[in-house]
Amino acid sequence: MSFERPYEGLKVVDLSQGVAGPYCATLLARQGADVIKVEPLEGDWSRTLVPAYGDNTAFSITANIGKRGIAVDLKTDAGRNVIERLIPGADIFIEGFRPGVIERLGFAYDRLALINPGLIYVAVSGFGQTGPLSKKPAMDPVLQAFTGFLSENVGPDGVPHRSPVIINDMATALYAQQAVAAALYARRDEPRGRRIEISLMEASANLQSVRLMSGIRDGPYQASMVPNGTFPTKDGWLHMIVLKDKDFKNLCNAIEQPGLSEDDRFATAPDRLANGTALIEILNGLFAVHDTAYWRRRLTDFGIQNEAVQNYSEFAAHEHVVETKLISWLVQPGADEPWAVPNIPGLPRLNPGDAGSVAPRIGQHTRAVLAELGYTDTEIGAMAANRVIGL
Repeated sequence: MSFERPYEGLKVVDLSQGVAGPYCATLLARQGADVIKVEPLEGDWSRTLVPAYGDNTAFSITANIGKRGIAVDLKTDAGRNVIERLIPGADIFIEGFRPGVIERLGFAYDRLALINPGLIYVAVSGFGQTGPLSKKPAMDPVLQAFTGFLSENVGPDGVPHRSPVIINDMATALYAQQAVAAALYARRDEPRGRRIEISLMEASANLQSVRLMSGIRDGPYQASMVPNGTFPTKDGWLHMIVLKDKDFKNLCNAIEQPGLSEDDRFATAPDRLANGTALIEILNGLFAVHDTAYWRRRLTDFGIQNEAVQNYSEFAAHEHVVETKLISWLVQPGADEPWAVPNIPGLPRLNPGDAGSVAPRIGQHTRAVLAELGYTDTEIGAMAANRVIGL
């Protein structure tokens, strides 16, 4: 155990698929745990999301890097027996099936706790384990719609749009991982482990706490400060934030229009909000005269919060991102070209070639893991021939 690998020596059995449960397990792997990903013979469904590169996609790499992967058909008795052998040595068990499925497979918490009383059991679902929607399938965009996020993200076309960033899956993983960390800490003084239930719905609501609370009390989102926002420049877009009257005065000096701050229409924040349309029209005309780089330098020099609107490739190539080593470029199974993988805050960076920097292909470690569980080569060969496991 060390600060770099605090969970070294812990074993995680990860039956979840997609992103929410698997990324929770990845965070544990990145902190030293031995995470065994159990997936069907055809692989976790996140491997099929296009564009796919061999066994992997951006989803499956993000959610499974640093794990050992085994492929098992849990619909067979022999396949379920593999899980039975993993449970006694496990510290954490993660599942992401719809409520009721894990019980039918024979791996309900109450039963596994009899085998391993100290087990920390994590059940990840879309809408939770109880309630009228509990058995409804729900991926990230469904929860964006259900929890109100889409209603806040209406485009110029008047249509509520989903975010392509899987905010609810990632938030669920983060909330789950912190709950596991707390449970591991408490387990030192507790005679038993515990069952942790976490849903995308809960994570989404908490991620949106500020807007949810104010939205219920005050109604739909409306701009409260002008001229905060995104402005077209000669060659792109610039986003800026103006909080205080002094910031607006600095902005006026930056754009060489000091008289604007003395204009009665724009003198105070309430004035600027009331006359926002006129102010935005003036600023749109001024920002369009020069390119983004000019305005970024100019506003920064005058202490105005701002940044160019970049795409992901521009972000990854930015000198600040390169110097801070935020991104590791890692080759993964299925493609020779390296992937841009962000390094997790507070943890050692990922290094090309390290075993912990690779997401497993389907069944990559099945033979090794089953051998550790006492299966002979003959038994492993027979199970593979009978399509119980994938190698």
